[in-house]
Amino acid sequence: MESAIRSLLLELGENPDREGLQKTPARLAKALKFLTSGAKTDPRDLLKSALFSEEYSEMVLVKDIEVFSMCEHHMLPFYGKAHVAYIPDGKIVGLSKLARVVDVLARRLQVQERLTHQISEAINDVLKPKGVAVVVQANHLCMMMRGVEKQNSSTVTSSMLGAFRDDVRTRSEFLKLISV
Repeated sequence: MESAIRSLLLELGENPDREGLQKTPARLAKALKFLTSGAKTDPRDLLKSALFSEEYSEMVLVKDIEVFSMCEHHMLPFYGKAHVAYIPDGKIVGLSKLARVVDVLARRLQVQERLTHQISEAINDVLKPKGVAVVVQANHLCMMMRGVEKQNSSTVTSSMLGAFRDDVRTRSEFLKLISV
């Protein structure tokens, strides 16, 4: 990977041997490996590691989970917040695992739409809850730094499963809670 990055620097008209760029191929390779490390982890395994029987049947919501990901179209970052909720049906999960699922799925070359859906599907597959809701709001550097150059735009995506899709009151409660 380092030789490819060195070649890229040359193609950009840079001198990879100058002081500030000498270690850039190694640093960028290390950074890219970290930023895409989620591709090697199954988020379902994380959830299964902290699954507990519990008769709680009201909404569980973890909101404002930081999201940092890489757009697969331009390999530029997008960042924002995820809000994740589910209604248990006999099983709950450690709260930190919900944030970890977001991290694992975000640490892949992604599009926000797929990321949102993958979060809800992983939770739904493992917990088999009455419903799952995920909303992601993010700013995309590919829109801010290049192309349309809209610095104040943000993108909101949602995935609603089960009760959050079928019950207007449940969906409304979730949306009200995340807007507080």
